[in-house]
Order: sequence, then structure tokens, then C-alpha cells
Amino acid sequence: MGPRTLLIMLSLMFCVTQGSPQLRRANDRQGQCTYTFTVPSPREGTCTEPGEAMTAIREQQRENAAVKQETDALKIRVSLLEKVVNKLLGGEAGQSTSSPQSFTDTQFELQRLKLEKDEWESQRGSLELAYSDLLKEKSSLEEEKQRLTERLEKVQQKQCPQAAETPRNRDQPIPSRQESSSTGSHGGAGRPSAVHGKGGPSELSRWGADEVGYQELKSELTALPASRMFPESHSASPSTERMGTNECGELTWIGEPTTYRKADNIAGKYGVWMRDPEPASPFTLDTIWRINTVGADIRQVFEYENLDQLVKGYPTKVYVMPRSMESNGAVVYKGSLYYIRKKSRILVKYDFKTETVAIQKELVDAGFHGKYPYSWGGYTDIDLAVDEMGLWVIYSTENAKGSIVVSKLDPKTLEVKQSWNSTIRKQSVANAFMLCGTLYTVGSYSSPTTTVNFAFDTHTGVQKQTSIPFQNLYGYASMVDYNPTEKKLYGWDNYNMVTYDVRLSKM
Repeated sequence: MGPRTLLIMLSLMFCVTQGSPQLRRANDRQGQCTYTFTVPSPREGTCTEPGEAMTAIREQQRENAAVKQETDALKIRVSLLEKVVNKLLGGEAGQSTSSPQSFTDTQFELQRLKLEKDEWESQRGSLELAYSDLLKEKSSLEEEKQRLTERLEKVQQKQCPQAAETPRNRDQPIPSRQESSSTGSHGGAGRPSAVHGKGGPSELSRWGADEVGYQELKSELTALPASRMFPESHSASPSTERMGTNECGELTWIGEPTTYRKADNIAGKYGVWMRDPEPASPFTLDTIWRINTVGADIRQVFEYENLDQLVKGYPTKVYVMPRSMESNGAVVYKGSLYYIRKKSRILVKYDFKTETVAIQKELVDAGFHGKYPYSWGGYTDIDLAVDEMGLWVIYSTENAKGSIVVSKLDPKTLEVKQSWNSTIRKQSVANAFMLCGTLYTVGSYSSPTTTVNFAFDTHTGVQKQTSIPFQNLYGYASMVDYNPTEKKLYGWDNYNMVTYDVRLSKM
């Protein structure tokens, strides 16, 4: 079988498998006979038109151009990155002369700079927020101060018009006792009136929130003067002979208040000021101590060389307590400050000379932070006091059911030496102080003419009603403490620091 015959047979077999074939025969350019078989394609019915082919070609060209453009851009970016890396490594473009250690150091430096930048941005954000908060707080304080000032003027005009302050003298301290005495002589002219009405504690709700620890006002009712509940006693007379500083007796008379200084801002609406009756060197009997007790964080204690420096507003030194104080129950005794730690029943002794906390002691079972305060509120659950007998603490407990408990303290260890239970409801009296071992309570904190209405003698355990006249000249007495050396009461009355002379009967 020749080659041509074999080719024909193979073509026929292919045609059978693919479909209907077409056989053509023609001479090529060399004159040889050429056989051509045409078989239909199984995939395409017709041939591609020339227009469609050109469209496909153009699309392919566009794709190739896009790929080339992206490739060129990538090459440019790679080139820029190489230049940056070479610059960081200290070499020239196209060179790589830096050591591995240099590269590592550069990485650490970049990381440190990034951390410093993040920290700076964080601090800047915190400072901006703090500054914004301070501006808001300043605005609120100014509004509150204006509102309270207007309220104070209205109350004073209503209760004792002669003693009402004018805008000119409101911010000026009273320069002398003589001027203060002339003002104080009108303290008894008013009649009992309500301090808590419209514009009362509800106005101070912003300041009274427990979460910020402010000295919250607890009384919502008018305090009824004790002089209206009990008949007045005429056993006291201003002409009674004054006793010696080391002698004791029964309280018979309290003089009119003498004003020495007015606090400068709202932080001084409530407070405590005193002299140490038994000072320790380098302090003297002239040294004066002062604490403003309004605010969420009461830590500052101001020391004044003498009364004149207090009046002028020139403290010798400012001490900052390591822990915040609770309200105005603090006292200074034998060179140390005794106070109650915030939101606790823990008593603290702070030594002024060493500027350290000497001792801390829990007053077991004592109510605290608004459970058994005085009638004016202020978280005055625990009140420290000093008299001729030493250091005392006035408070209440669950077992006492809100009645006043008096305990004698060891000033060195703060241990309770002995305790006495009275039947005087702590929340029914405005203030209390110790004098010659006897507890005395003040009936009202707001009425211009109230009384010292109860006395409890720890020597005998006898409790009795009294009616010794007492004046609240400025309408909000938040602190009354006794100084046994001077035989005076120290008071803080609505921004004003005052004292009262007292007389005692002979034993």
C-alpha cells in the first residue's frame, strides 16, 4: 500500500469520526496534487468575524498597558523605598554599607520616637479634658457663690437687718474685736426663721452628692430654738466672777460672738479653727490653726503665727494631710492634729513637728458618713473635743440607737479609756462640746437666739436640761469647740470665725 493510499484511508477514518467531510483536490505552486479535507468544528458553529477579533485584540492591548503602568508605578515606589532605607542607614542610593547593628539601632530609635509621640498625644488629650473640666467647675463655682451670697443677704436682712453685710464689706475681714462686737450686739434682735425653704439644700444638691464627698446638709426643716422648748434659766449673770484657767465649774453664761475673720470663698462656708490649749514646741499659745471643710478632698491645714496674721490672711505654713479628713470634727492638742479619716470611723493623730501620722485607731461601732450627724448634717457623725480633762470623742452607735455616746481617749494611743451613754438624740441637736468633763449641746444651728439645751455630767452620769442663751449671728453655725486654757468657745458660723466668752460657776 502506497503512501498516498494510506493518507486517503486515514482522512476517511477522521471524517467518519468528526462528521460530514468535504474532500478537495488541487495542485499547489510546485505542481503537485494536494488533497484537502474540511470537517465542521465541534465547538464553533461559525468562524470569528474580523470586527470581533479586532475588539479582542484592543482589549488585550489595554490590559497589557494597565499591567505595564502598574509595573512602572511599583518600580518607582520600590526605588523611593530603597532611597529612604539607604538614607536611614547612612549610605548612598544604590549602596548598602550599614552594618546589621546600625539597622537594629535605627529600628529601636524609630520605635522609641513612636512611643514618645503616642504618649505626648495622650497627655495632650488628658490636659485638654482637664482644662475643660476646670473651666466648667470654675463657672459652676462662680454661679453657686453668687447664688449663696444673694441667699445669705436675704436671710440676714430678714433675721437681723442691722447685721446684714453690704457688697462693699462682704469680702473684707473684720479688722478688730471692737468693730466685731458692735456688729454682734444685734445678734439677739431677730426672731426664729427658716433657713431651709426655697433656695435651701436643694440648691446645693450639686455639692451634696455622696460620690464627691461634699458636706451634705441633712436638715430639711426649720430648727426650733431650744429657748422655745424650755424655760430660760436666770442663774447666770455677766457679772459673775471669772474663774482661774485651771479651775472647773458648771457653765452658766455665754457671751455675744466676736468675729475675727471671714473665709474668702465657698470652701470656707464650713470649717474649724482653734488654738492648742497645751501647745508643744515650736508652737505657742498664740499659734492658730484653720481648716476649710467644704470639698471632696479636705487635706489642707493652715498655720498662723498669731491672730493678727489670721485676720490679714497670711499663713505661716500649710500642711497637707496624707489622707482626706471627714467634716469639721478635728481638734489640735499637744502639738498634734486629731481628725477623722474620710468615709470611715478611723481616728488619726498627725504630728505637726514631724509632719507624719503618729497613729491611727478605729472607733469601734461608731456610726460615720451621715448615719448619726448633728442636725445640720455635714457628715458630723464623729466629733473630737478637748477640755480640762483631756481628749474626748462625741458620736453614736447602733446599740445607742442614735443617742450621744461620749468616750474619753488616750491622746498617745487613741484607745478608749471609758465611755458614757446619754439619752440625747444626736440628730436633734446642732452641735456639742466638752467643758470640765460635762457634755453641752446647742439647740439650733440657724436660729439667731437659741440655747445650750442639755448637759450630761460624766462625773455623776446625770443628764439635765439647760437654757443658756447662745447666738448664731450669721445663721449657720457648723462648729462649736471649747478651749480650756482661754475659757472660750470657738465657732464657725456661715464663713465667719467667731469666739464666745464663757463663765463658770464655782464648784
